[in-house]
This record gives sequence, C-alpha cells and structure tokens, in this order.
Amino acid sequence: MDEQTRRQLKIAAAKIRLGVLEGVYSARSGHPGGSLSAADVLAYLYFREMHIDPQHPKDPDRDRFVLSKGHAAPGLYAALAVRGYFPESELCRLRHVGAMLQGHPDMKGTPGVDMSTGSLGQGVSAAVGMAMAGKMDSKAYRVYALLGDGESEEGQVWEAAMFAGHRKLDNLCLLFDNNGLQIDGPVDQVAGPGPLDEKLWAFGFEVAEVDGHDFDQLELAFDQARRTQGKPFAILLNTVKGKGVSFMEGQAGWHGKAPGEEQYQTAKAELEQALEVLENG
Repeated sequence: MDEQTRRQLKIAAAKIRLGVLEGVYSARSGHPGGSLSAADVLAYLYFREMHIDPQHPKDPDRDRFVLSKGHAAPGLYAALAVRGYFPESELCRLRHVGAMLQGHPDMKGTPGVDMSTGSLGQGVSAAVGMAMAGKMDSKAYRVYALLGDGESEEGQVWEAAMFAGHRKLDNLCLLFDNNGLQIDGPVDQVAGPGPLDEKLWAFGFEVAEVDGHDFDQLELAFDQARRTQGKPFAILLNTVKGKGVSFMEGQAGWHGKAPGEEQYQTAKAELEQALEVLENG
C-alpha cells in the first residue's frame, strides 16, 4: 500500500472515531468501545474494499455489509456519514425520538444499511443468506459481516458457519473484532470461544489473522479473501476496545455507556489532535 492511500485511510478512520464520539455523547447512551475498535476495518471496507456507491445505496450489484454486532451501530453510522450516505450532522441525533439513526441498524430507514441487526449471532445468518442468494443469482457481489469475539459465543454463529462452509460460499467474508472484552469482562473468562481459527478451519473456512488497526495487514488479508476460491473466508482482527481514546482503551466498562461532559471534551481533544496530525502531516 502506498503512503498516500494509507494516510487517507487513517484520516477516514479518525473521522469515524470522532463520529462515534459525537453520536454516543449526543445520545447520552450507546456503545463506544466496540465501535472504536472497529473503526479501522470500517474505514478500509467503505473507502477501499467494497464495491459501493453512496448515491445508489440499493444498487443490486453492490457489495453487502452486515453489522452482526449491531450494538456497534455508532461506528457503522459514522462510516456511512463520512462516506457520504447522509449528512454527518445526523450523527448528533443518534437515538433521538423521530431521528433516522436508531440504537441498532435499521435497513428500512437508514441509507447504506443492508440488514437490520441487534440480536447477537443473527447477522451472520443473514450474511450467509445474502451470499447464498448471490450464488443462486450468479451475481458477482461479495458479502462482509462484522461480529464481536463475545458474539462468537452464540450458537447461531456456528450454525451459519457450517452452512457457509458446506455451500462453499467464497463470496462471504466474516470479520471477527477480537478486542478481548465483552459487556461482562474479558471474553476468555466469560465463555472462552477460542481458538477461533481452528473452529473456522473445521467448518471449512480459510482464515487470516491480522492486527485490526494496521492497514497494510488488512490489505493483505482482504486480497487473500478475494483470491480464495471454493471456501468462505474469515479475518480475525486483533484490536483494542476503545481504540483512540486513552481512558477507554482496554476497558470493558466502556462497552455500553456514554461519556460525561468532561470525558467528552478530553476524548474529543485527543481524537481531533490525532486527525489534525494526519491531515497536516
């Protein structure tokens, strides 16, 4: 990846993180931790990987994205806004009565949302269905689904994985946001779903594991996914919950709460400084 592309992706991710903060703070509720950990892969998907057009969000030939961990909606909304699906000012109306952006993704009311999600595990099944439909219709689109490592404790994830492997859905790419924390604490102490790579291989997937904040590693993994034939693909993203905001990083308590005024100002200053360095560097 050339330096200009890398810098553009870092800027996009920084803007997404700012959008997450603005949305959750304005709503006085929401899920910042897992939204911030996923900001880099969302930037890569929406600004480099996926075949999409914000002016035609329902294009039947577009690539599809399913946010299976639907509580990370602030991250998805920020990515869609920065990409141009709707004005960024909408982010400040997150979870407000009558506003477009609900607490979890709504495909009927939000441009760019391909599937309504929220109940953990179900988004993977929806993505598998989309991929199967693409095969049946001889379509070239690809389907991407982002789920959490805590979410992978859901049995439905593995039912869907079994079907995807059996059907050799090589147009499907599952993305595991492995930030190591869920609402109840460290994932490996709550239920310990690992080793994910071995489980996925057993279900017929090809698997790559990368630093989920490194765009060069993301590029290699997504390139490998597109080249893989006859198997679905999974990318294990090792990330930091709350990435980009110092007092949120690695803290399970920031899974599902909004910052207060002082915390908001501190976080905003950190994120704006990071963005300024990228834009002027």
